[in-house]
Amino acid sequence: MDDIIIVGAGVGGLTLGLALHAAGIPCRIFESAAEIRAVGVGINLLPHATKELAALGLEADLARVAIATTDATFFNRFGQLIYQEPLGRAAGYEHPQFSIHRGDLQMVLLDAFRARAGADRLITNHHCLGIEQDDAGVRVSFSDGPGGANRSVVRGRLAIACDGINSAVRKQLYPAEGEPRYSGVNMWRGVTRWKPILSGASMVRAGWLSHGKMVIYPIRPAGADGLQLVNWVAEIETPVYRKRDWNRPGSMDDFLGAFADWHFDWLDVPALIRASDSVLEFPMVDQDPLPRWTFGRVTLLGDAAHPMVPRGSNGAGQAILDARALTSALLEHNDTVDALASYEKQRLEATTRIVLTNRANPPDAILREVFQRTHDKPFKAIDDVISRDELVAMSEGYKRIAGYSKEALRG
Repeated sequence: MDDIIIVGAGVGGLTLGLALHAAGIPCRIFESAAEIRAVGVGINLLPHATKELAALGLEADLARVAIATTDATFFNRFGQLIYQEPLGRAAGYEHPQFSIHRGDLQMVLLDAFRARAGADRLITNHHCLGIEQDDAGVRVSFSDGPGGANRSVVRGRLAIACDGINSAVRKQLYPAEGEPRYSGVNMWRGVTRWKPILSGASMVRAGWLSHGKMVIYPIRPAGADGLQLVNWVAEIETPVYRKRDWNRPGSMDDFLGAFADWHFDWLDVPALIRASDSVLEFPMVDQDPLPRWTFGRVTLLGDAAHPMVPRGSNGAGQAILDARALTSALLEHNDTVDALASYEKQRLEATTRIVLTNRANPPDAILREVFQRTHDKPFKAIDDVISRDELVAMSEGYKRIAGYSKEALRG
């Protein structure tokens, strides 16, 4: 009964479980899937997130399976360099930026939680159906997996919904909420074993959404064959889309033509795409920020609270920051209801700014600006198009809003 019930064993739920355990706060994690498997593609952990994971003693484990990203590099669709800047420790941060397979990150968190808190603290095959509460605590109802016939009820003092973009708890709290907001951009993603590109630790953004944009970065160190696992994302403005499904197979025929002539001296993009084992397709969607996440003894965390379009490398990072803020609030407030309200006050406004900024001016707005100024033509010199001061200002402005400027992390 004294346990905090965490719904969902994704990045947010596992990080919260580790943080609560480290703080001496009992918790249990309930996961819908019968087995937690290393699924997904690449994500980035920015220095504000890796700072929190390092505080949980996970930096060395992450470094073994991730790439410590050293630079962000922007090109137009003709392969011309627009802007380059250092990232992570190469930029003077105390903590690295990691590019990592989402499944690898989840396994690091999962193994650490089971080793520290005990394997019995994470219960699989429990799909959340809803939550009831009173002054004494919460009662969380589960089925044995999605659509399962068997029912069970678990009691705890608080319930934290970390059940992702299709959160059952969010649907319960906001039953009239509409469909996700489509950005007008469809995405195709894959991973390819490939020789190191540029520095071998570069995050590449190239092109623009109207004609086709690529995001490319390595997510696992090179093996004995010298090849890295490279994550790539193709993004194209597309009027018609299908509802979000993070694991729906996609077809190369639907998008490869946009990149058919992307043969650069630093990368043959069509060849990279064709060498992928498989392709996933999903729309770039988010949802309008909520007025509140917390209802008494229940609150939302991570994608359940603030789903954002995947631009700016912030989704997983913000869930990690949520976990730290919630743990700190529980340590500071004797009354658990007050703690949840304090957590919301700290995090809701900050994440709302990021959701809205990701719609309009994420880091890749640099590409949009050059695209518009050049009218999608090659340039003779980038300084004739845009000054370096403007480029730096755009990049630094996003870092301040997202909470990972050097000044913010020194605070």
